[in-house]
Amino acid sequence: MISTIADASSLREAIHRQPEMMADLRLVAELGLPQGCIAAGYIRNFVWDVLHGYAGRTPLHDVDVLYFDPDCLDEEAEKAYDARLRERNPQLNWSAKNQARMHLRNGTVPYRSVEDAMRHWPETATAVGARLNGAGEVELIAPLGLEDLLSLQVRQGPYFHDHAAFLRRVSGKAWFTRWPCLELVEGEGGATPGLPR
Repeated sequence: MISTIADASSLREAIHRQPEMMADLRLVAELGLPQGCIAAGYIRNFVWDVLHGYAGRTPLHDVDVLYFDPDCLDEEAEKAYDARLRERNPQLNWSAKNQARMHLRNGTVPYRSVEDAMRHWPETATAVGARLNGAGEVELIAPLGLEDLLSLQVRQGPYFHDHAAFLRRVSGKAWFTRWPCLELVEGEGGATPGLPR
């Protein structure tokens, strides 16, 4: 296994060296979305590909664009952002989601920010995003830290309380087939390779 991403600094640098990723981050930055970033599988899969030594990136089902706008909870606004992003890069399946309204779908109390919403995601390794700051530098958003992502551990998020749903999601994604060095972390007992039988 090739390990070229070991911390936040090397992750920012790895993203910076990817012209396609930088172009995508610029597209999102140009929208001027409040707290806008690209997150979830876009970052997670990239890191896991690098840590497995894969030459190419795993194809993405979609690109999750997060933002936080409590003044406009209309789903049509998200679709308009998707359309604008598709005009600029039609190769990707853009999926903008206003985290100020995601509590309605998830049946939770309202989130306070993009970071707060990400804290409630099913896995810690997925709760990582990136954006460009005003100087065009890569910034990371990782409210649950980077340790699990960078150590190839799949752990249930501390604020996601449906363990059965977590296991169904992990199993359904076939992550352990694509990235065989991943370890599933269950409870306090530590990591175990692969999915439970």
